[in-house]
Formats: sequence, structure tokens, C-alpha cells
Amino acid sequence: MKKGRLEAFSDGVIAIIITIMVLELHVPAGDHPGDLLPMVPTLLSYILSFVLVGIYWNNHHHMLYAVQRIDGTILWSNLHLLFWLSLMPVATSWLGQSHFTSLARIRSSDLMNAGMSLPWWASMAPTQPSR
Repeated sequence: MKKGRLEAFSDGVIAIIITIMVLELHVPAGDHPGDLLPMVPTLLSYILSFVLVGIYWNNHHHMLYAVQRIDGTILWSNLHLLFWLSLMPVATSWLGQSHFTSLARIRSSDLMNAGMSLPWWASMAPTQPSR
């Protein structure tokens, strides 16, 4: 598989994740600036999540630039990362709806950071010789 296919697939998944997150932002009913106040927790959680997804996306591109060839380990590591990133809209919504309670902050942080676990683990696995 060429790097371009993996990169395009990952970019598409990340674009969908960001789209789902922004759909959680709803237009307030009134036209007074005070009507925006109830949106603040949801908007803050969206901004935080958007920045984190952007960091993951940027790092993903830098990692793929350094990769010489795509093998099974890279494919499964990438799917692992995308799985955890796909849960980002859930964490974003939970943070916004719970108004950043302690439990929601801790568990959302766990979800947002879980994607970092496999790349380290996969780097420790023995590599198979090229065929």
C-alpha cells in the first residue's frame, strides 16, 4: 500500500470527526448576546477537542513522512489511533453537557489520550523482515 492511500483515508476520518464535533454546537434561540452564555461549556469543549484533533492530525502527517513503507503494524496502529480519535466527539459532548465536572474531565482526558498508547507499544514490537 502506498502512503498516499493511508494518508487520504486518515484525513477523511479526521474530517468526519471534526464535522461531528461541530454539529454539537447549536444556534441559541435568542438574539441577545446573553443567550450565548449557556453555550460556553460546549463551545470551550469543542475548541479544546478541535485543537487536540489538529495536533493528532499534524503529528500523523509528520509520522507518515518519516515512514519508509506501510506494513501491517503501521496499518493496525493507524486504525487504533483513528478508533480512539473517533470517540473524540463523545468526549467533547460529555464535557460540554456536564459543564466540566471532575469525573467528566478525567474520563474525557482518558479517551482523548488513549490513542497515544499503541504507537509506543507498536514501536516495541519486533519487526518482521521484508519480503
